[in-house]
Amino acid sequence: MPFRNLRAAALPAKLSRSWLLVNALKPELFSPALASEADSVILDMEAPVPPEQKQEARENVIQALSGGMSGWVRVNPPNSEFWADDLAALAKVSGLRGVMLAETEQPEQVTYTAMRLPAGTPVLALIESAVGIENATAIASAPGTFRLAFGINDFRKDTGVGDDPLALAYARGKLVVASRVGRLPGAIDGPAAGGASLAQVAEECAVTASMGMTGKLSLSIDQVDEVNKGLSPSSDELSWAHELLEAHSAGGPMGDGSYLPRLKRAQKIAELADSYGLWNA
Repeated sequence: MPFRNLRAAALPAKLSRSWLLVNALKPELFSPALASEADSVILDMEAPVPPEQKQEARENVIQALSGGMSGWVRVNPPNSEFWADDLAALAKVSGLRGVMLAETEQPEQVTYTAMRLPAGTPVLALIESAVGIENATAIASAPGTFRLAFGINDFRKDTGVGDDPLALAYARGKLVVASRVGRLPGAIDGPAAGGASLAQVAEECAVTASMGMTGKLSLSIDQVDEVNKGLSPSSDELSWAHELLEAHSAGGPMGDGSYLPRLKRAQKIAELADSYGLWNA
């Protein structure tokens, strides 16, 4: 079995819908995660790892990414005692696709992180606090920032807001607008609970998509297919795009002034369908 799902490995991270977090203390989960349909896999050295086991988690990740595996890594916050050691170790491995920076609050934190890694290594800024949300536009525009992601649980702890979509709409909207201003790929939403039903995951993905976010963190392999489905063009959109593009290729009439915007949207859907392998699904 290959270490990495070949479809997912070929997909540019800017298009990744599902971002699967895997506890770095459980290396037995690395191969199943990488072989899954998750668009991107993040080996997590931060949230699930207690301080006394940070070194063990780091060693697990370095061994995996030096032994043929490839993936993203969530590193510890820039104000922690572990951040510099995390980056020094990761700078030497060949399988690193990028890092997720926990608790990002300032643009220079992303830039300093990128500077400690091989040139061009993308940094995904995980924003988990009120300060981070208010600085989202500056973070999105910082050298080194690749995409923005929303750490919902820590944001709720920091601010006291509930989990209702309305309560979180401002923060999500801020990340979406900041990503657009910074000319980044779409923002990544926070995860559903680890034990959430597939119906609940589908409902959350509908909120994610309605807010203009194009990716979602996931805590379980079981959620990945639902996230991919929920953040992909629907079957109705695929049919509509296919029909419009076929008519356009056949030289059909352009119609009213809405034709060119509709054609552009159909072309975008077609490009995503091709990237995600949906045309023949």
